[in-house]
Amino acid sequence: MSETLLSSRNLAFELYEVLDAEALTERPRYADHNRETFDAALSTARGIAEKFYAPHNRKADENEPIYKDGEAILIPEVKPAVDAFIEAGFLNASRRFEDGGMQLPNLLARACFAHFQAANVGTSSYAMLSMGASHLIEAFGSEEQKQRFLQPMIEGRFFGTMALTEPHAGSSLSDLRTRAEPAGDGSYRLKGNKIFISGGDHALSENIVHMVLAKLPDAPPGVKGISLFIVPKFLVNDDGSLGPRNDVLLAGLFHKMGWRGTTSTALNFGDNGQCVGYLVGEPHKGLSYMFQMMNDARIGVGMGAIMLGYAGYLYSLEYARERPQGRLPDGKDPSSAQVPIVQHTDVKRMLLMQKAYVEGAFDLGLYAARLVDDQLTAEAEETRQNAHELLDLLTPIVKSWPSEFCLKANELAIQVLGGHGYTREYPVEQYYRDNRLNPIHEGTHGIQSLDLLGRKLTQNGGRGLRHLLALIRQTCEQARQYDSLTPLREPLQALLARLVPISQGLLGDLVGGKVNLALANSALYLKVFGHTVIGWRWLEQAIRAEQGLARGNAADGDFYRGKLQAARFFLTWEIPGCHPDLDLLEARDTTTLDMQDSWF
Repeated sequence: MSETLLSSRNLAFELYEVLDAEALTERPRYADHNRETFDAALSTARGIAEKFYAPHNRKADENEPIYKDGEAILIPEVKPAVDAFIEAGFLNASRRFEDGGMQLPNLLARACFAHFQAANVGTSSYAMLSMGASHLIEAFGSEEQKQRFLQPMIEGRFFGTMALTEPHAGSSLSDLRTRAEPAGDGSYRLKGNKIFISGGDHALSENIVHMVLAKLPDAPPGVKGISLFIVPKFLVNDDGSLGPRNDVLLAGLFHKMGWRGTTSTALNFGDNGQCVGYLVGEPHKGLSYMFQMMNDARIGVGMGAIMLGYAGYLYSLEYARERPQGRLPDGKDPSSAQVPIVQHTDVKRMLLMQKAYVEGAFDLGLYAARLVDDQLTAEAEETRQNAHELLDLLTPIVKSWPSEFCLKANELAIQVLGGHGYTREYPVEQYYRDNRLNPIHEGTHGIQSLDLLGRKLTQNGGRGLRHLLALIRQTCEQARQYDSLTPLREPLQALLARLVPISQGLLGDLVGGKVNLALANSALYLKVFGHTVIGWRWLEQAIRAEQGLARGNAADGDFYRGKLQAARFFLTWEIPGCHPDLDLLEARDTTTLDMQDSWF
């Protein structure tokens, strides 16, 4: 197997031809970097992922964490892998040099982390959660909280989690029951139960810092009454040393179909009335704070889905090239040599569909990472604001579209391997099981679709949507320079021409009080909107591929032609298939809305 994590050539194409990572080095924050330092970081990430993460991916799946004496026990290979990740600096890849970081652009940090997600999504999740929790404290915590909790997290001595879900409420956070009582000394005493807390217990770090949503005694009802608290597994003394165990109990572990290497925990807070927590920021604003970590996690989940799809695609591609079976339909001589299955048309279809899904999604995930850099470091205020609004709009797509269609890629990878595909002797069945969790992780498709249609489209006066539409139209205009791209451009423009007025009509229904009608088919809207975005990203890649071919480097010819063929597949096979969904949205179809419980 030549490359089983991700294609280094495709990564270079994305970073340096599509997203212009080198231009970021012109900004003061990244001025100490260049393409050589970027490539060195990527090479180090690939090396650690291949040496420490990939080898125990199967073992972690077959030997999931166990509950013993109130603790979660992992296989021994996980800690050396996490330690290697920390020692190489990837825990703080995007932090400033003076804060112990590598000061890489977020684009490069995401690209580095993608290797770990492709190699072992279960082990990579511990660091992902910890990075999100540390950024949350950094953004909203007090100086004392930063010193006591953030600094050890930056050093990799403390890890972090997010504790939202409760048994009775699920995704309905307005119904959470965890309570926080003032203790009179500036701290609080929490009591409640949380479930599905990834990374909620392990021995990978000295301490675990739980970011917990709870309600104060005077909290108003609903989400406006939620506050955010730091609740450590072990209390931390004034001198930074660990104190006694906090009243946080590991009540048990969940056993999932995938991501088995990540502990999924049930935690009890305050069974003995002594669970110490510390309020972050202002009372009753916890959910708005937590959205920072949730949105970061949603992009992380989307990237995880992409990399699982990518790993499955690369494996099935290599398998198809090496597996001889049968002959082509016009080969009538049974004594002739069998051909590799990659030559069979239907296998090519399945491989091309995988390529279209995973490389389209990979482009979008890295594009979102590039938006973070523009949001933080672009010189012009307008550019920073546009990036912020566009990222906010695209986050539901970055999370949900790969979770659905890169999962389909995993399904196709199994199919390419035939009977071998669903045996445990080959990794593609695990990739599928791991990826099947991502449509639920950090908000289901339904939740993301309600967020997109019900909130994100109109946020900030709809500026994010207007900016996105302008960018898509701009790409279509650029594509006019290439006659070969006309058959690819026109289906995208036709879809956009219908999507815009239908979107306006649905938003009009929302404003007019027809909320249930407007949102009844929001999942269809999410799919069409996502396909539109991915179609745009493929047209962008097609333009860069045409430019690459024009430069005449023979060694890259097949790569660019492969890009154009995948773009052709998505824009001429997938995009036209969205019109029946638009028909239902345009008609405000009420089939699902009208269904009654008693009719099932």
